[in-house]
Order: sequence, then structure tokens, then C-alpha cells
Amino acid sequence: MNIKTYFKTIREAIANEQIQDLPAFHLDQPESFNWVMDVFCPLNLEPYPDAEALIWRHNEKEKRYTFKSIYATANQFLNFLRLHGVQQGSCIYTQLPLDPANWIATLAAIKGGLILIPAANNLIEKDIAYRFQTIFPEVVITDLANAGKIEAAEKMLGREVKVKIVVDGSRAGWHSIEVIAQESEDAPAAITRPDDHLFYFFTSGTTGLPKIVIHTHFTYPVGHLSTAAWVGMRHGDIHYNISAPGWAKFAWSSFFAPWNMGATIFANQVDKFDAKEQLKTIEKYQITTFCAPPTVLRMMILEDFSGYQFKFRQCVAAGEPLNAEIIEKWQKGTGILIRDGYGQTETTCLVANMPGNVVKYGSMGKATFLYDIVIADEEGVEQPPFEEGSICIRMDDGRKNGVFLEYLGEPERKAKVFHHGLYYTGDKAYKDDEGYIWFVGRDDDVIKASDFRIGPFEVESVLIEHDAVVETAVVASPHELRGFAVKAFVLLRPELMGDQALAEALFAHCEQNLAAYKIPRIIEFVEALPKTISGKIRRVELRANEAQSKSRGEARANEFFHLKY
Repeated sequence: MNIKTYFKTIREAIANEQIQDLPAFHLDQPESFNWVMDVFCPLNLEPYPDAEALIWRHNEKEKRYTFKSIYATANQFLNFLRLHGVQQGSCIYTQLPLDPANWIATLAAIKGGLILIPAANNLIEKDIAYRFQTIFPEVVITDLANAGKIEAAEKMLGREVKVKIVVDGSRAGWHSIEVIAQESEDAPAAITRPDDHLFYFFTSGTTGLPKIVIHTHFTYPVGHLSTAAWVGMRHGDIHYNISAPGWAKFAWSSFFAPWNMGATIFANQVDKFDAKEQLKTIEKYQITTFCAPPTVLRMMILEDFSGYQFKFRQCVAAGEPLNAEIIEKWQKGTGILIRDGYGQTETTCLVANMPGNVVKYGSMGKATFLYDIVIADEEGVEQPPFEEGSICIRMDDGRKNGVFLEYLGEPERKAKVFHHGLYYTGDKAYKDDEGYIWFVGRDDDVIKASDFRIGPFEVESVLIEHDAVVETAVVASPHELRGFAVKAFVLLRPELMGDQALAEALFAHCEQNLAAYKIPRIIEFVEALPKTISGKIRRVELRANEAQSKSRGEARANEFFHLKY
């Protein structure tokens, strides 16, 4: 089956909530594939040129783009880059707020065969320098708030980016985004192969600095048909995903999933999150499909929904398991059952409670249609129902899915997760006798706080730089609104006593050396850290003790909270 027919068939099935009934047909991988030319243009631009592709608002400002106008603007952007010597295979580093430039740059990059390196808007100079040292980009696109950080990173490395673009004003040495309007609205597409690199996502690990996940031109866009199926969107929907640019979830639900289906993307750029403002905006713009992390939903369900007239058709959540309280209160307030979904930076949506299916509270649902999910042990043996094992994807069945290509420059890391014909996600779960999958926990120690992924090693590395600190371990601590907060257990030099003043000094040290979302919210001074026989810190034991303590409402001795956050 060719790609156009494949997409049309899937789109129709998703729109009719018949995705589970699709036959297991084979998709031929073409010799060349460009998602803009092979999907976006024939299925969105040509049949619906004047339909709205993107609605963006920030305070009192609003911009609306049709499929025709955003495509033309992306062509201008691509022509501008080519005029300045940017060639196919070059890297674009984006560090942006929720600005229309995110969508324009992504469309241009795909069409032009460029590689995107999305970065969180609140990364600091050291974070940027690490990324530039690993992959130095030919292009940077950012805002004035981050331009100085980019320049500082350049100075650290003694190199200058070829083309630097700022989206919200002017700055010496930078191009203003407005200059692209001088370029032609027509641009030839690059010939891109299915395995050409498209995205480099930096994703946090537990024992080192961020690793780089490579997604390709073919598997990633096609793989997000599973994400679209989970959300249950269709042409005519106005889809709102609360996610910041720079993270894979933004590519999931703020780009590929809605435009794979021809839906309108809604972007609400805010300076500070306010649950009431969000609900008013959702009502005003008649949002029909909605996705948000549980952290956001916990704040929203504290509001009174009775005065709102929502237009929701489907609502989903991802980032951490949904608890029954959120599901029940959301359904009572909106009339819509909110559904869970699961995936990774390395994949698209793997497991989900699909539209129309029975939802079991606490379960992630069942495998989505592109994936054969098995619960296996380390020898690759599938486990029986209710037996815990690793969440794995069968990779030897010839099925096309959205699994990443590799970790850039780390073949040994890839070998650790691909074996026995399986991809090991690093998460534990079990299946019940009806095929529902129940999440147990992570193999690793990555912290998910307020929908951010935080590697303990990065935080520990900063804390250990302080003269007072001998050793430290960073884990997730249960938090009522955030889901989890970053907590640091700190072992001090013998002559020092842990008190509020020293805790504040450590918090201040972290503020100077970490992005805001990585800063510990809690510090506990300890006399020793639990370790294995080989001397490795047992974060799993610290997490378990922390969860038990919080569930009992116990106050910890020598525990101090960062009042600023």
C-alpha cells in the first residue's frame, strides 16, 4: 500500500473510531519520502487550502494561518536559509517560546531536508554549550530573552553560528524573522530518504549527561498516526495540547498528530500558567480535542467548571499515570472521559486507552495499532498475565512504527536496548488477562516533574561542586500539584551542620548553574546514603522511603524547602 492511500485509510478509521478493526496491511517504505510533500500537501493543503492550520494567541495578540499561508511562509523561511548558504543536512537549533516560528521552522526543515534540534526555552548557557559542543548547528532561531545565552555559549566554545534569527525584535549580529517575507513563497523540496535524520532530541538520563535520540523522515511522522488515533482527532477539530516547545511531546501532539489528520492546531502562549485563564480560553476558542499533563489537570480540576460551555469531543493526558480523582472530576466537570496514553521520546504513542474502548482506571490501556507490545524478562521471554516485566516493542515483525533509529554516537547504548528482537523501553509493567497494560515504574531514575524530564546526574553534578557537599543523590518526591518534585539528599563535610542557611546557599548555587525546572525544591541533609555492595547509590531505596514518608504525612528531620519555587 502506498503512503497516500495508507494515510487516507488511517485517517478515515480514526475519524470513525474504527482503528482497532483495521487489517494488518503492509506499508511499503518508499525510496524517498518527504512528509511535507507526501502528506501535508496532498491531504491538507490541496483539498483544504483555506482551512485554518494554526491559531496562535498571546495576551491580546492573535495570528491565524491557513494551510496555504503557513506553507507559503515556510517556503519563504526555507528560501532565506538557502540564500545564506544553509544546505540539506544542516542542523537548526530552536529555543523558542510558543511562537508561530516553531511550526514555520519545522515545516521548512522537513521540506528542505534539514535536521531539527529542539531545546527547552528555559535552558541556560551551560546547557546550550553542552548541546553545541555535541552538535554545532548552522542555524539558531530564538527570541531576545535567549539570544544572549546563545552568544555566551558561542564564546565558551570559540565558534559562531552561521545564521542566527530572532523572532521578536532586532539585535546586532542577528536576522529579524520579518526579513523572510522578502523571499519567494515557492521553494523546491529536497529529495529526502526515509532514513535521513530529521530530529535530534536531547533527553535526560540517570548516569550521564543528556543522550541524543535520532528520529528519521519516515518513521517519526508515520509513527504519529498512533498518537492521532489515541487522541481521536479528525479534520475540523481544533486541537489544543499544553506542552512547551523543545520536548518530544510538542512534536507529538502540537505538530504531527493534528496535521496528520488535517486538524487545526491551537497555541496559547502564556507568561504564567493560570488555570482559570486556560479554561476561559478553551471555552472561547471552542477547543474540541485536548491534551495536557496530569500536573496541569490537577490545577484545573480545582476550578468550578459549572459556568463553562465546553465543546470537547476527546480529552487525553500523558506524562504520568492518571489517578482516579482526575478522571472522575474531569468527567463530572466536562462530561468527557479523559484517557491515558504512554510513550517516550524514543517512540510515538505506544499504549493508550483508545476512543470508544472500556477504560480501566489506573491502566494505560492497550497497545496502539502500530505496535506489538510485549511484557518480557531480560532474556526476551514474554511474561504471563499479571507477571511484571519490561515494556518491550517487537521489532522483528516487519511492522512500520515510530521507534527511533539510534542514540547519536553511542552504539553501545543502542545495543543495551535493542536485543532479542525487542526494543526495551526501560519501564516496568504487567498485562492483565484482557491485554490491558498496568505501569509499575521506571527501570532508571529519570524524574518527571511538572511534565519535565530531569536527569539526576545533571543536578547532582552541580550540587557536588559546592564546597560543603561531599555526596548527594537526587530523586523524585511526591508532590500534590507537580506530581513529583526534585529532592536532593545531601551528605555534608563532617564539620558542617545542615540548617536553613546552608540549604538556602545550596538552592542559590543551583539557581546559578541549572535551568529553573531542574532546581531542587527540597533538600534533606543526611548522615549516609544507601548503597549497593559495589558502591552505587540506591536511589530506588530513597524513592521508596520518600513515597512512604509522604503517604504517612511525616515530617523529616533536616528537610528544607525552597520557598522561592
